[in-house]
Amino acid sequence: MTRDIEIYDTLLRDGSQGEGVSFSLDDKLQITRRLDELGVDYVEGGFPYSNAKDAEYFRKVRELPLTHAKVCAFGMTRRRDCAAADDPGLKALVESGAPVITIVGKAWQAQAASVLRVSAEENLAMIGESVKFLVGSGREVMFDAEHLFDGYKSNAEYARAAIKAAAENGASTIVLCDTNGGTMPDEVAVIVADAVALLSPLGAKVGIHCHNDCELAVANSLAAVDAGAAQVQGTINGFGERCGNANLISLIANLALKKRGYRVLGGRDLQHLTELSRYVYETANMQLANNQPFVGRSAFAHKAGLHAHAVARDTTSYEHLDPTLVGNERRILVSELSGRSNIIAITAKHNLQSDLALMDRIQTAVNEREAQGYQYEAAEASFDLLALKLAGLFKSHFQLSRYHVEITTTNSDGQNHTQPAEATVKVVVLDGEQKIERYEVAVGDGPVNALDAALRKALEWKFTRLREMRLADYKVRVVNGEAGTAARIRVFIEATDGKDRWTTVGVSENVIDASWKALVDAIEYKLCKDEKK
Repeated sequence: MTRDIEIYDTLLRDGSQGEGVSFSLDDKLQITRRLDELGVDYVEGGFPYSNAKDAEYFRKVRELPLTHAKVCAFGMTRRRDCAAADDPGLKALVESGAPVITIVGKAWQAQAASVLRVSAEENLAMIGESVKFLVGSGREVMFDAEHLFDGYKSNAEYARAAIKAAAENGASTIVLCDTNGGTMPDEVAVIVADAVALLSPLGAKVGIHCHNDCELAVANSLAAVDAGAAQVQGTINGFGERCGNANLISLIANLALKKRGYRVLGGRDLQHLTELSRYVYETANMQLANNQPFVGRSAFAHKAGLHAHAVARDTTSYEHLDPTLVGNERRILVSELSGRSNIIAITAKHNLQSDLALMDRIQTAVNEREAQGYQYEAAEASFDLLALKLAGLFKSHFQLSRYHVEITTTNSDGQNHTQPAEATVKVVVLDGEQKIERYEVAVGDGPVNALDAALRKALEWKFTRLREMRLADYKVRVVNGEAGTAARIRVFIEATDGKDRWTTVGVSENVIDASWKALVDAIEYKLCKDEKK
């Protein structure tokens, strides 16, 4: 039999508690829409009693034409010595209008005593009365049993009493939380199985909510599902406090594609999984984790020549599944460690792979340039341009005559004040048989920004689609640190035009010159790419 496993995303609440993670109101609404399109069952929107933005979210989310996901409001059990009907937090949950309400309560007796300062009996009453009040408002109610696993190991009977109190008062799902992220998979399996046996006769399902402090959140969640859990909670990309939450990207992929006997997302395909992962990274203004399983840029990347050669003949030799199943792609990397197989695989898109002499020239050039400090495995766009140049297929769109960058610092009142950088660029634009000289000046927040602005001014009149391009990332690395301030510098520039992303590299003892080389490659790649469309 195939068992449906509910997917509950808490990115907008628990995930936003991660360091450096913040979402605007519009961000939260757009992510909700994306999660709904993927087929996520529950989207936890936030804590309406805690801040105005979350309260406004629950007003605005009603306007979204969601087709599948149910929106959940999150809160806590009633306060001590306060009736549930009078508790402002519970009333805010009801007033949010959310069809599902999730409340958290203590399942560890020691925590109830030390943190909430309530007796064991009062804590159980807080749980039961809060759930009963919310169920009475006509909502589906879920109970997050905080510290359940630590509480179970400390006092199993009390932990069982806590989750039983929620189920007996109408909670549809009891979510067992590994709040500290310190439980092992074998422990999770035993405790979840016990909870399922306890709660099933009461008509309540069991969910699992794991944190990743031992890097076991995904493994623990899968163990819980095997033990009978019907719902998995987590966040897209594993965002969350401390070391994060269970990564729903990995959980969804494992349950749908690797495990047997489970169905998620209503059986939808996962071809938008990579797109969703990267959308969330972009929205959070965070760098993509290249080594993230299933959806990372390196998840199906092959660098060793032996691996590339084998994958060309049989992809299963070094790939556990077809990357297109999750919307990702296979990448063959090139470096001084690569063999001819890597070069052949990468140049196939230009139909150059049959010219073995050219393959050898490209490999030799890569080895020579990497000895100078270049690195092409992370700069595929620069490699593409190098291959086209060696094949005699590259046509330059402009030529540099000279550039100049000026940074002015003044001193007043004992303080240094740096003025915006100013760059002048003189280039020759190649327009058919014509050579048109352009001289432009621009200012920027720094020398690279100023150079970028000046070069764009010199080119955009002719190549209007350059306006689509922006620099997404800029990285500087020292190649030979032993040379101190005279060291050779490697600069990576990542660019995007909203549809594609590409990375280029430049190397020089001068950081401005290295940046210029990477910038020129980024623009030339964009122009070449557009010409092929």
